[in-house]
Amino acid sequence: MEFRLEFTPKPFDVKINHRQNLMLIGSCFTEQIGTKLSNHKFTVLDNPNGILFNPVSIAKSISAYIENKQFKESDLFYQNESWNSWEHHSRFSHPDKKICLNGINESQSKANAFLKNADWLLITLGSAFVYELSSPSGEWLGLRPVVANCHKVPTDKFSKRLLSADEVFADLNKVIEKAVAFNPQIKIIFTISPVRHLRDGFVENNRSKATLIQAVHQLVEKNSHCFYFPAYELVIDDLRDYRFFAEDMVHPNYAATNYVWEKFIATCIDESAQQLMKEIAVIVAAKNHKPFNPTSEQHKKFLQTNFEKVKKLQQQFPYLMLKEEEAFFKS
Repeated sequence: MEFRLEFTPKPFDVKINHRQNLMLIGSCFTEQIGTKLSNHKFTVLDNPNGILFNPVSIAKSISAYIENKQFKESDLFYQNESWNSWEHHSRFSHPDKKICLNGINESQSKANAFLKNADWLLITLGSAFVYELSSPSGEWLGLRPVVANCHKVPTDKFSKRLLSADEVFADLNKVIEKAVAFNPQIKIIFTISPVRHLRDGFVENNRSKATLIQAVHQLVEKNSHCFYFPAYELVIDDLRDYRFFAEDMVHPNYAATNYVWEKFIATCIDESAQQLMKEIAVIVAAKNHKPFNPTSEQHKKFLQTNFEKVKKLQQQFPYLMLKEEEAFFKS
């Protein structure tokens, strides 16, 4: 008897390999996939603005990278004893205004240079709900002052609303056209985060996800360089069990994330790159190994064996970033 239906996504016609550059933008689920790609030695730039959830802020951030927008002191605001940006995650916030601003602008410049030569842009949308500044301080953001992060500012300073599928489509389609004009080789993968935004409410979360799904499929149908990876469906419809969520019953747990990752590999990553990933995983696991006796001859032999593996792999694939592993085993 079958107790669940497994979902196997259709493999992409064009796939990712280690020679390519990948920029990832979006929710915390993006960062989990980005970390796994980095651990397997793909060239990755992950969330230059920090974690972003709504499509308006994601589209705005991509546009800012393309333009290499440099923020000014007037773009920052002071709250909770730190300087913050409405367009950035709190990881950029700092008590010193100049440090905050320098961190933001350094990230902007890095993102601009990386996106110009990126082969893939992976966008993970978390929620179709947006928070709009209702105070005059938000006027500098434009006609629709959507914030990327509320920075624990009191809720009476915002109005919350659910975007329509048409609004999501329009914002993302416009920035896709801009990205392709900036970098004609770029290919875009959309995913919907399986993280459940239950603080919005059960019904509201489903409405939000449905809005994102509808808009993204319109985008993929319209643009030949856009793809869809069903991370949301794999967790919600395939695994479909609270066993695969963390204690908060909102975030997918380690097992669920690994399951989605395995499907991502099979769907999105080139077969030769998959084989290379296995070899890299062995080296990374060896580097993370905690020796019982670091001064023993056995451990010295272990280091030498893995050093030779790294050197051989580096000679075969000179584009791999294995300098850290090489230095570790050489020591």
